Amino acid sequence: MSEEKQSSGFSWFLAGLGLGALVGVLYAPRAGKETRENLMSGARDSTEYLKQRGRVAADQVNDLVDRSRTQASEYADRGKEYLERGRAQWDEFVSQGRQFVTEQKGKVSAAVDAGRQAYQTSAEEDKAESA
Repeated sequence: MSEEKQSSGFSWFLAGLGLGALVGVLYAPRAGKETRENLMSGARDSTEYLKQRGRVAADQVNDLVDRSRTQASEYADRGKEYLERGRAQWDEFVSQGRQFVTEQKGKVSAAVDAGRQAYQTSAEEDKAESA
């Protein structure tokens, strides 16, 4: 049952209690002292009922808060775990990228050196043919 429905039902209970007390006082066949004692007894019973309901509500709120804290802690732990996994994957990707760049750098350097060598050889052959 929703909180609003419980609150509404409780409000109607209190309204009915008050209306019943009023009608009881107006149409009471008893003496005034006896009626007052009955009203005081009813008021004490109502007060005790309200205290008991208040304790139950407080216990329910405490349970809800405890469950919320537990869930929040679990979510935080999961988030930390996902963050660590992400960092580990990122570090691995960066390492692989660095390794790839280093390999390509070596290949490019070798290709440039081979191109220079080929150019120099070709240039020397052209000079020898021209002379």
